[in-house]
Amino acid sequence: MRLGAGVEHVVLGLLAWAKAAGLGGALLFAGAYVLGTLLFFPGSVLTLAAGFLYGLVGGMAVVVPGSILGALLAFLLGRTVLRRPTERLLRRHPRFAAVDTAVAENGFRVVLLLRLSPLFPFNLLNYGLGVTRVPLLPYLLGSALGMLPGTLLYVYLGSLLTSASELLGGKRPDAGWAGRALFLGGLVATAAVVVLVGRAARRALEAVLGAPAPPAGPSS
Repeated sequence: MRLGAGVEHVVLGLLAWAKAAGLGGALLFAGAYVLGTLLFFPGSVLTLAAGFLYGLVGGMAVVVPGSILGALLAFLLGRTVLRRPTERLLRRHPRFAAVDTAVAENGFRVVLLLRLSPLFPFNLLNYGLGVTRVPLLPYLLGSALGMLPGTLLYVYLGSLLTSASELLGGKRPDAGWAGRALFLGGLVATAAVVVLVGRAARRALEAVLGAPAPPAGPSS
């Protein structure tokens, strides 16, 4: 969906200013990325914009710190002052209870796979993992590494755009083999998450029942 003419004009002006403002504009863009992460603004749009404004290397230099800082702040808010609203939000996603058990046992690995997988939205995951038992350091390391492939792809795609109008009009260059590789990698990561979360849930059930849980499958 295209923006209204007035809004589009303002956004075009802001993009032009950010590009012309040099380091100051880049720092403000990174701050806007952090704020957008906290407010559930689609990160893909901002990541494309960073690639368009600053190219591949400059865009990565802006987006990587902004995305990590945004993910950290959302995690801390979800763990503290926004814990209750986050828990209410996660009730719509019952599988998160099993994720809590899984990250308590294999924090870094599960966070890494969740970031690589489209199983949960990026912004929801930031807050949601805050209410789980995953320690801070595994969360940060797993998030930083897991977000890197998708960030690199979208910054690169943004760098291929030739005008701000293309960006605002929703044009997306062909991702080519990199996009297909990321898609396949996401499927593999999703399968791995399902296995790890399923095993963690099974062990938790066995601990509650005091006996091995019956295997899943059709009843005989």
